[in-house]
Amino acid sequence: MNRKWFSAIGLTLLVACVATLRPILDANGFGGQSKPPKRVELSQSRNSRLPAPKPPKPPVSPPSALGPKYAVLAYNDLGMHCMNPMFGEFCLLPPFNTMHATVIKRGSEPEIVTSNSSITVNYAVPGNTISSTKTDFWVFALKLFGVNPAPNIGLTGNGLSGTMIPMRNDGRWEATGIPMTDKMDPVLGAAPVINPFPVSRIEVRDKKTKAVLAWTKAVMPVSTEMACNTCHNTPGMTVESDILSDHDRLHNTNLMNSKPVLCAGCHADPALGAPGKPNIPNMSLAMHRAHAPRMANVKAAGENTCYSCHPGNKTQCQRDIHSARGMSCVDCHGDEFAVGNPARRPWVDEPQCGSCHKSRKPNFDFEPPGVLYRNAKGHGGVACAACHSSPHAITPTVTEPDNEQANLLQGFAGVIRDCKVCHKTMPKEKFFHKIDD
Repeated sequence: MNRKWFSAIGLTLLVACVATLRPILDANGFGGQSKPPKRVELSQSRNSRLPAPKPPKPPVSPPSALGPKYAVLAYNDLGMHCMNPMFGEFCLLPPFNTMHATVIKRGSEPEIVTSNSSITVNYAVPGNTISSTKTDFWVFALKLFGVNPAPNIGLTGNGLSGTMIPMRNDGRWEATGIPMTDKMDPVLGAAPVINPFPVSRIEVRDKKTKAVLAWTKAVMPVSTEMACNTCHNTPGMTVESDILSDHDRLHNTNLMNSKPVLCAGCHADPALGAPGKPNIPNMSLAMHRAHAPRMANVKAAGENTCYSCHPGNKTQCQRDIHSARGMSCVDCHGDEFAVGNPARRPWVDEPQCGSCHKSRKPNFDFEPPGVLYRNAKGHGGVACAACHSSPHAITPTVTEPDNEQANLLQGFAGVIRDCKVCHKTMPKEKFFHKIDD
């Protein structure tokens, strides 16, 4: 057969096949110009056989802070914990926060829970979960304190989250030496956040099931704002070296060649349980007596001289109801000369609530003689600070984080005074403010 004739026949057949198939190819999108797929409409009867869409679930409300069986009230032992930002030259105060909690078994006659047989009390600070990258404390802890805690573990063995220990003698649960800083955890792309009032979450959990039985929020205050640079600002020197060199010059010491220096190694400091050395003034006496005559310029500027050392003009350590009413540090503590009186016992000789409030509430009990407010108990043996909050943060405060606990438990800021926080039914008798009730 002629090859050309065969090729012509084949070409003719191919063209005919393509012409026949093109409508089919085009309809299915394989042709030169694809057509959009035809929408298939299901009939009503077909739709009715499909499963009906489920309605969206309503948002789940967070469990109430008050549990049906328990309530927990938490507070810090101080209004503000101060700490050095860095520790390579000297340490005045380490990261060391202490939290207390009072656990109430709710009922017509509530009970303070002092045993850990069936519950645990846990603490954590959301958004502030690491400290070892925010300060060099762990680099110098061994030289300063003779111990070498693991990163993010404090001097008493507690971390940034953990379990509180029941103090059976006074009804409180406690976690000491929490190594909290005032730097919140970094957020990618955001500027660092300094927060002197990080809010902890305290939970009461069933020891077996781990279920949360009650919870609350409480500020774990901490600040590195010790404004020593107000005076110690020699050009070319760090603030710390300026302080140490002044000490060497005035007291014939050799601190510049002894870094890092623990101030409480020589000056007794009850805040750290440090006995100091004989014939050397305690830390409070040395600091206040030395600086009191040097604060004239700060006073002349109308500034709070206490905030030059105690944090601070930004931090505003004293932020409670007294502050809201125009009172300042010296209204309760006296000025630097009074606090630096050699006869004063630091951390022991402190102002008492009854000094002012007894005249207004003569039938109320306040702190017993020799008992600090932060250690005192009141109604039903509950710690005063559990309802009134920490020293320098007596509610309602001018800082919202300190008001969170009261808002959670009773729905409004201020002293926790709603009886149903602890009592399941409203008591018939009137509230009494007595220590031995």
